[in-house]
Amino acid sequence: MTIIAPSVLSLDYSRFSEQIADLHRSKAQWLHFDVMDGHFVPNLTFGPDILKAFRKASHLFMDVHLMVDDPDYFSDVFIDAGAQMITFHTEALNDDPVRISALIDKIKARHVKVGLTIKPKTPVDILLPYITEVDMLLIMSVEPGFGGQAFMPQSLDKIAVLRKAIDQTGAHALIQVDGGINGHTATLVKDAGADVLVAGSYIFSGNIVAAVESLC
Repeated sequence: MTIIAPSVLSLDYSRFSEQIADLHRSKAQWLHFDVMDGHFVPNLTFGPDILKAFRKASHLFMDVHLMVDDPDYFSDVFIDAGAQMITFHTEALNDDPVRISALIDKIKARHVKVGLTIKPKTPVDILLPYITEVDMLLIMSVEPGFGGQAFMPQSLDKIAVLRKAIDQTGAHALIQVDGGINGHTATLVKDAGADVLVAGSYIFSGNIVAAVESLC
C-alpha cells in the first residue's frame, strides 16, 4: 500500500485543529516536515517546537526532511523534538561517503529511521552505495525550498533506477517522492516504483480526505 505523507508546509495554520482532524480521518499515515535553514535552500521554515506541537496533536508518523547546511547538528535537535524519520541531503556533506555513513550510523544509534536524498540536479548514482544502509531514499521532483512547484518528469528515471537497484539487492529501503504530486503525477511515480508520496498544496487546498484518497 502506498504511504501518503502530507507536507505540513502547506497546512493552513489558521485552521490547524480542523485540518489535523481531517488528516486523521484520511488514509494519511505520515506527516512530512520540510526543515529549511535559509542557507542550504533559500527559505526558512520550521524549528523543533513546531514538531513538538504536532507530536502532541497527532499520532501520525513524524517524517523530517532536513534541508540544512549542518544535518549532523540538526538531526539531534529534531530527534529530541520527536522525529521518527530523519532524511538528509548528501550535498550537505559534500557527497563525502565517510561523513554520510557516519551520520547514517549516528541517527540509527538513536533508534530513529534514516533517509537519504539529493537535489534534482545531483546524479541518482550518489544514492546507490547506501541502499542497504538506509530506511528510505527520497527523490526530489522539484527544486527544494518552496512548495507549489511543477513536477519534474526526469524524476521518473531516478525512481526507476532506485527501484531496480533495491529489488536486485533485496534491500528494504522505501522510495519517497516529494514535489508536484497530484492525482496525475501520483500514478506516474507509483508506476515507476515509489512507495511514499509527499504532497502539500494538492492535499491542503481543498477536501483533504478526498485528496489523500486520490493519491493512494
